[in-house]
Amino acid sequence: MSASNRASSESGPSRREFIKAAGAAVAASAVGPTILGAADKAGVKNAIVGTGEHTYEAIHNWGEVPSHIKWGETHGVAVDSAGLIYIKHRSRAEVPIDAVAVFDPAGKFVRSFGKEYHQGGHGIDIRKDGNEEFLHLCDVFNRQVIKTTLTGEQVWKMCYPMEPEVYQKVSKFSPTNVAFGSDGGFYVADGYGSHYIHQYDKNARWIRTWGGEGTEPGKMKTPHGIWLDDRPGREPSLVVADRANARLQYFTLDGKHIGFAGDVSFPAHFDIRGTELLVPDLHARVSILDKDNKTIVHLGYDPEWTKLVLEKDDKGGFKMRGQPERWENGKFVHPHDACYDKNGNIFVVEWVPTGRVTLLRKV
Repeated sequence: MSASNRASSESGPSRREFIKAAGAAVAASAVGPTILGAADKAGVKNAIVGTGEHTYEAIHNWGEVPSHIKWGETHGVAVDSAGLIYIKHRSRAEVPIDAVAVFDPAGKFVRSFGKEYHQGGHGIDIRKDGNEEFLHLCDVFNRQVIKTTLTGEQVWKMCYPMEPEVYQKVSKFSPTNVAFGSDGGFYVADGYGSHYIHQYDKNARWIRTWGGEGTEPGKMKTPHGIWLDDRPGREPSLVVADRANARLQYFTLDGKHIGFAGDVSFPAHFDIRGTELLVPDLHARVSILDKDNKTIVHLGYDPEWTKLVLEKDDKGGFKMRGQPERWENGKFVHPHDACYDKNGNIFVVEWVPTGRVTLLRKV
């Protein structure tokens, strides 16, 4: 297996933005100026969400999805140095569908690939190695982490590490996301498996494993997202979206527990821009935290709406996620990943059966 998060160790305003400098001009011209009150494809005026410096126009169902792709659950999003947006989804279709679709900043389809990941499409991040960028994909069905080129050619793939002897069978491993270390190494979050974090060096050699299931400090329940938090003024550390424990948990880069942080509900993953931490939250909101992890804004948040989103059906599932006719403009259902582009716009993808990609265009 192999893993990695979205950004390189180079300095820059955003984790996924470390590698996007070359795309700034493209993104600026393609996304274009904000027009308040503009209408979406259905003729409905786009909602404005947020406040002050964190105000955005919510453009739901962004991107011109080609006929050969029908969105499944849209699980991951990343942006490369040319400003291209990569969407990773998990399809339930019997016939394999490309799991990764690529769009330009204006939403035009560019290419797609990855039929072999269609049942397990989950985390996606981009890292620059030398002069070339690579995708790092987490497949929760095939239980692998895969490194590929930006057009989908596999460089390597790997499953769980044998060295720590914490797995008796492969079904206990299901990686969800990867974080990139500043030294070229990376960390893998076994979010849907046995709740461990695995650390590897730059040559994908295992270094250490820690965690496991639990509620006490250092233990986790669904360590779904993971990120290197090296924001200015902070000691570099690893932040984990300890989702089922409803908390953010911090570790040193060698796996020692530091503490907990953040006003979160069901955190899914991260991105960083400057001193701010972006946290897509599966419970119907996207949060931005300041350098001290105090909440700046919960985008799209409405407590009454959240109650509706979390209502269960008779099988114990969330009803709202399968009822797109009830979704409201400017509101989220289940944000699963989010990332900034070079201009501070935010792409949000949601865990819903029909898929949903929203561009939060900065006002």
